[in-house]
Amino acid sequence: MPHKILVVEDEPNILIPIRFLLEKNGYEVMAVENGEAVMEALSAFAPDLVLLDIMLPQMDGFEVCQVIRNHPDWRDIKIAFLTAMGRDMDISKGMSMGGDAYITKPFSNAEVIECVKNLLSDEPQK
Repeated sequence: MPHKILVVEDEPNILIPIRFLLEKNGYEVMAVENGEAVMEALSAFAPDLVLLDIMLPQMDGFEVCQVIRNHPDWRDIKIAFLTAMGRDMDISKGMSMGGDAYITKPFSNAEVIECVKNLLSDEPQK
């Protein structure tokens, strides 16, 4: 079975191409558009990786990351921030909160796929 990736992004012009790119590369993808929808998606979909925007409605990506890292069933899920927040302070905060990778917008398709492959390379497929 392919690795599962949950994409959390509220901008359709980013979400749609990312989803297409990941599916084209053989990943099973689920997408949600706000931070609160992540909790239900994590339980229902059981992803190996979360691609997580920071600026989200209802609950921001930093809060989502914290919830994932504090939940015993989810703490081993890989988290890659995918965000326009590219200041050193933002990157440092994201990584210190438990992010495994940090990609800033604008990004290349190759950059995203390389990051995903690196994060999932040591993961057993479900």
